[in-house]
Amino acid sequence: MIKRKLVAFIYVIAFCTTCCVLAAEQGTKKLSFEQVLGSGEQLFKSLPRIMGWADGNSYFELDRSMGILYSVNARSGRKRASINPANFKEFIKKGFRFFPPEDRTEDFSRFLIKKNQDLYIYDKLNNRMQRITENSDEKHNGTFSPDGRKVAYTIRGNLYVYNSESGKTRQLTSDGSKEILNGYASWVYYEEILGRRSRYKAFWWSPDSRHIAFMRFDQTKVPEFSFIDYQEDYDQVIDMRYPKAGYPNPLVKIGITDSISGKIDWIPFEDKNDHYLAFPFWNKQGTALFFQWLNRDQNHLKVLKYDLSPRQIKLKYEEINQTWVDFLTGDDFHVCRDGSFVIRSARSGWSHIYKILPSGKLKQVTKGNWRVHSIEYLDVNGNTVFFRGSLKDSINIGLYKTRTNGKGKIRKISKGNGVHRTSISPNGKYIIDTYSTIDTPDKTDLLTATGRRIRSLGDSNYKFNEYQLAKAELFRIKTDDGYQLPAVWYLPPNFDKRKKYPVLLTIYGGPDSPIVHNSFGSGYRRGLLKFYYAQEGIINLFVDHRGSGHFGKKGVDLMHRNLGKWELNDFTQVAKYLRSLPFVDKQKIGITGHSYGGYVAALMMTKGAGIYNFG
Repeated sequence: MIKRKLVAFIYVIAFCTTCCVLAAEQGTKKLSFEQVLGSGEQLFKSLPRIMGWADGNSYFELDRSMGILYSVNARSGRKRASINPANFKEFIKKGFRFFPPEDRTEDFSRFLIKKNQDLYIYDKLNNRMQRITENSDEKHNGTFSPDGRKVAYTIRGNLYVYNSESGKTRQLTSDGSKEILNGYASWVYYEEILGRRSRYKAFWWSPDSRHIAFMRFDQTKVPEFSFIDYQEDYDQVIDMRYPKAGYPNPLVKIGITDSISGKIDWIPFEDKNDHYLAFPFWNKQGTALFFQWLNRDQNHLKVLKYDLSPRQIKLKYEEINQTWVDFLTGDDFHVCRDGSFVIRSARSGWSHIYKILPSGKLKQVTKGNWRVHSIEYLDVNGNTVFFRGSLKDSINIGLYKTRTNGKGKIRKISKGNGVHRTSISPNGKYIIDTYSTIDTPDKTDLLTATGRRIRSLGDSNYKFNEYQLAKAELFRIKTDDGYQLPAVWYLPPNFDKRKKYPVLLTIYGGPDSPIVHNSFGSGYRRGLLKFYYAQEGIINLFVDHRGSGHFGKKGVDLMHRNLGKWELNDFTQVAKYLRSLPFVDKQKIGITGHSYGGYVAALMMTKGAGIYNFG
């Protein structure tokens, strides 16, 4: 009979070479399950809440306990209160919430605040609260213009703009409905293209604060899908325009509206084919708009440039692949002052940086069998780029710098191994670097542009070393056909190879979605649950398969129209490997996952029945 216990999941792959065993000096305390859920004694301190850069030499930091926003001089560390709740406590008493605001200007001089569905502008210089809407309709995605004088937002599928100087509101579109959405994304664009962080926002201010580019979605031909919302006292049936595979997507076009006159210029892109349009980007002058076209098969991408005067469309970049091509999101597309632009693309088989000159000539900036994860900073002239990459090993992500002419050397800026997340000042002089390794919780340092450490800004390690926690090991598991799959497991304290332990394999498994890195916790490894499992005598294992992104686009492309095959293959080999280990209880090997990981776990328990004992 199976006892009612948490069962651990086991990783399977043919050969395992331990890369590093990273265990902090252990204490004696044990975790409670309440701590896993977030209550009880905390093991970690919160890192400073950096709210962005005030200018090239100062950054904003929020004091969580006092609610005070400081402007901090990067070189000296001197703090000056920029926002003090004591100055507007009468507004707080009335229920206005300043952090987080609906939006704010870059210098924090103005806040956009939502209260009871209406929008208000708080002007710090005058200590004045200005109400800008007065109706019960839900307002979405209120956004300041770059100069801070106007606010754009959507109501019931229509786009509006408020001018704080004139005190007048202009309705920019008038055909909004459940089927027609202006500046507000349809569900499939929100979920699968623009992303959840967009909050359905589908409009973009020009740099000169004059124009707004927006997407218009016509969902008329998209079938409705009904589902039940069980969260209220009485169930509610909700109807949503939801395109299942093979059914029509929304028809999309891009308009450019003048925020003063209200005139709309529709980009003359008349193609009504079943395709996707997305990710408009303005040039620095606000005179032209770049936008992207992708066919529904998602293997043919075009970057098009639309000049407001004359009204012309030009093809600036094109990418075709036998499998799929990704959209160039905000982190992947940077327009330079001279009209060139810098992108991140996997067209070579690995994700790298390219520069497209005004002439259309393509220059590859980085190259090799390694991955650029993100473009972090590009100078105003587009000559120098900072990026996060995995040059030596796919499990480590560091910060690097190089020239965009493709001839400069790549210089590492961050120190040591681990995973680094960075924020760089607008002038490129300073770097805020937050990093961790498998056994070291997050730390934040302030660096110069050359990587020299100015000072520590925070260390999250509070009482971590007082607890008797799992020993973490990073290693690789070799498959029968030679893939070295990245793996990490958390072994019970006082692990004894002479004993038998249950194993729990925790996975995600989606294409290009790695969860194994040399970090304290990323992806499915966040939180204390892995340590709790180990404390209860369960080995918690995490493995990335060949399509996870560790092996470049070549590995990811194996999953194209072939979902399930290689995940089943590689996680089957993981199970076989686990069964070969003398310290594994062969009757207690489990697999678990959420979302795509739930699909893979269910696949292992059905199509791969018998490989894992539990799922």
